[in-house]
Amino acid sequence: QVQLVESGGGLVQAGGSLRLSCATSGRTFSSFTMAWFRQAPGKDREFVAAESWSGAITSYAGSVKGRFTISRDNAKDTVYLQMNSLKPEDTAVYLCAAAPSPSTSTHANEYDYWGQGTQVTVSS
Repeated sequence: QVQLVESGGGLVQAGGSLRLSCATSGRTFSSFTMAWFRQAPGKDREFVAAESWSGAITSYAGSVKGRFTISRDNAKDTVYLQMNSLKPEDTAVYLCAAAPSPSTSTHANEYDYWGQGTQVTVSS
C-alpha cells in the first residue's frame, strides 16, 4: 500500500503562484511514476502533469504547459507541483496519484493510489 498526502493548496489571485506537495509513505517511492490530476465542481477528473519514476520523462496537459512544473525528491519521498501564472480556470481540487509503472500516463485509471486532494482557488 502507498499513502499519499497533499498539501500547499489555498486561495491566490490570478497571476500568482502556489507550490503543492505530495508526501508518500508505505512503499519505495522511487518505483512509482507520480502524477497530479485536478477536478473542478461538475467536471471530470483532468490530467495535469506526471513524472516517471526515474525522473527522465515528464508530461503536461496543454493547458498548464509552460506554467506548471512537476518535480520529485526521492530522498524525501515527495513530489511537487510548482504552479505559476495561475488563472481562475485552474481552480480545482488537486490530487496526487501514483502508478507502479516506468512511464507516464494521462489516464486516471492507470494510477493505483490517490491522495485526498488539496483545494486550489484562483480569484480574478
